[in-house]
Amino acid sequence: MELSTLWFLLIAGLFVGYFVLEGFDFGVGMLVPVLGRDDRERRVVINTIGPLWDGNEVWLITAGGAMFAAFPEWYATLFSGFYLPLLLILLALILRGVAFDFRGKRPEAAWRRRWDWCIVFGSAVPAFVWGLVFANVVRGIPLNAGHDHVGSVLDLLNPYALLGGATMVALFLTHGAIFIALKTSGDIRQRANRLAGRAGLGAAALAVLFLGLTLAHRGGTAAVTLSVLAALCLVGGLVANRMRSRTEPDGRREGWAFAGTAAAIALAVASLFAGLHPFVLPSTVEPAVNSLTVLNAASSAYTLKIMSWVAVVFAPIVVLYQGWTYWVFRKRIGTQNIPE
Repeated sequence: MELSTLWFLLIAGLFVGYFVLEGFDFGVGMLVPVLGRDDRERRVVINTIGPLWDGNEVWLITAGGAMFAAFPEWYATLFSGFYLPLLLILLALILRGVAFDFRGKRPEAAWRRRWDWCIVFGSAVPAFVWGLVFANVVRGIPLNAGHDHVGSVLDLLNPYALLGGATMVALFLTHGAIFIALKTSGDIRQRANRLAGRAGLGAAALAVLFLGLTLAHRGGTAAVTLSVLAALCLVGGLVANRMRSRTEPDGRREGWAFAGTAAAIALAVASLFAGLHPFVLPSTVEPAVNSLTVLNAASSAYTLKIMSWVAVVFAPIVVLYQGWTYWVFRKRIGTQNIPE
């Protein structure tokens, strides 16, 4: 396997990890005022991701850095062509991080409600815009012979991309609701399970429609296989959630449900990359000439070789450290853990 193809797969894996992990904490953020009926319950919902959310964002930083080093022309064209959407994601993530910290600085209910809605905004907007961006990447954007984006921002707001954004929001909402059910106890857990079942039906419908349109446009045996598996995993997760019983206090069914939605998101994102290959950014203007591919967008072989050795050394350390973090904060929490 060529190093350029290997790094395309590694970057795809980083984005898969980012969307699976950041997906549930985006979903949790969107559900703070929905599942939290008073301040203590909202604090419980926030605390389910309190030790985790900033670590999950490391996957995005690493993916961006890897793209910059391994495929500099892909990075340059993507970040210039999608400048405003990606800036909106950045601003929303900044607002979200500030809101997590500032909501507890004052005791007034109105103060905390405002920051809670900032958390909702900072979670829903990146989820939607990421879906919009990835849908446009798979669909293709107008590039000239110099691989510069020659379209407008309004071109990005096409029906297929808007469907991609809505699908991402619905999947993350379901993923987050199941994570809350897995991490909490009492009334919040029961409400999260009920919401996950309802949200999951909408997510499944949107996901099937979006992946179906993607396959009709891009095709590819690998993409078809991964899309089918994604749909099956999502359905399996919803079935496991519906079969949850009060006689299972350890949350075994919720664990299977979370694994199902995590696998569905992972396979859905993987199917987008599978349908994209060998392109990294297809052009809608003279595709055979103007498109960026794994080969013509890659760095030199020497650069990719050095990057590969760095990844072999440091990637396992990062994964093990984050896995240890999840293990340490694995227990359920409830209002009994939150002081007045």
